[in-house]
Amino acid sequence: MTHDKGLVVVLSGFSGAGKGTIMKHLLEAHPGDYNLSISATTRGIRPGEENGREYFFKTREEFDSMIANNELLEYATFNGNSYGTPRAYVEELINNKKDVLLEIEINGALQVKEMFPDALLLFTTPPSALELKNRLVGRGTETEEVINQRLAISCKESQGMGKYDYLIINDNLDKAVDQVHNIIQSEHYRTSRNTISIAQVQEELKMFERSN
Repeated sequence: MTHDKGLVVVLSGFSGAGKGTIMKHLLEAHPGDYNLSISATTRGIRPGEENGREYFFKTREEFDSMIANNELLEYATFNGNSYGTPRAYVEELINNKKDVLLEIEINGALQVKEMFPDALLLFTTPPSALELKNRLVGRGTETEEVINQRLAISCKESQGMGKYDYLIINDNLDKAVDQVHNIIQSEHYRTSRNTISIAQVQEELKMFERSN
């Protein structure tokens, strides 16, 4: 059975939940199955980076033009630099029956859902709030004040968890990666995502209807 299109898959989660690690291992475990979305950004290009590989590097004027022309699925600004997901890039991939992965925060995920109602939203969380704090502390890269700020943000973000399609409990990395992969593959077989194949089967079966 040929699926109508590829899927837009959004993976979000609290800071420290491991969403980036899950995404990395998913791509490594299933090479060729998934395509990581490339964001547009106004920040300067860094040594070793290439335009169209790490990011699509844009001037402020170009980025603002993309916003005005509805060319971004979602966008946000951090530390004076703007980042966004180019709509044309994602549409090209899914129209070629390729799955696209986006790792973005809740507000961006909901923006994507508005433009792509069929987008699959996955939310990643550790098994408990205490484990989340332990992971942030275990990084050893942030002060207690910053950690508390991140936990406060997570508390607010948790109010949006119910807007996602699936919850990924990242207690075991391999298990979480398998769970994400299995969910995505199962979603391909929803009847709403296979209208072309359904219509084809229905049309082929008409020959038997006429023979009776």
